[in-house]
Amino acid sequence: METGGEAGGGKPEYSIIVPTYNERLNVAIIVYLIFKHLPDAKFEIIIVDDGSPDGTQDIVKQLQQVYGEDRVLLRARPRKLGLGTAYIHGLKHASGNFVVIMDADLSHHPKYLPSFIRKQKETGADIVTGTRYVNNGGVHGWNLMRKLTSRGANVLAQTLLRPGASDLTGSFRLYKRSVLEDVISSCVSKGYVFQMEMIVRATRKGYRIEEVPITFVDRVFGISKLGGSEIVGYLKGLVYLLLTT
Repeated sequence: METGGEAGGGKPEYSIIVPTYNERLNVAIIVYLIFKHLPDAKFEIIIVDDGSPDGTQDIVKQLQQVYGEDRVLLRARPRKLGLGTAYIHGLKHASGNFVVIMDADLSHHPKYLPSFIRKQKETGADIVTGTRYVNNGGVHGWNLMRKLTSRGANVLAQTLLRPGASDLTGSFRLYKRSVLEDVISSCVSKGYVFQMEMIVRATRKGYRIEEVPITFVDRVFGISKLGGSEIVGYLKGLVYLLLTT
């Protein structure tokens, strides 16, 4: 495997933003898999770490020694400040014309990245989003209740908002940089509602959205950050978007 500046040298075409909090056990794996599945692409990985106490940043610094500080960028923040602001922070440091956002916990497998890139090139899409809710998409590792909750949340949002995408709460997406900058500046939601607002706002603005089927895998290491407060927040966000879009 090529590392450092040998693979994808020159100005990156794709900036991959990966927010982290206590992902010491996952971050090295996700970085390795990105390099493995994008051997010919010009990309940079921007790790936005929110002051993880578990040593995540130390692992990222070791990865910089392997792959190069121009390929793996650590853009840390002092504490947890929210997912939306993590993307904004990463975007400030991005060099690519396209921006990928994905989770660090291995629920978004980098093997799908070539499909995202291919779909964008074939269609000229402004946004390519991974979806669990079409043929060849799915979820692995969730119990029945969580599957029903997720599906129910998406059906409810589809019915009320008509967003033009089948998976509103997923956070594995590729954006044209200019589109991401435009849409994210319009969003006010935080937490898990943020992803839903991004797609709804993009649809209302007339941007073209294409989908790629993915299998979402529940986190391999660590503790899921989804709880009751996030579900309540989702419902509040749904009402907000219904009234404002």
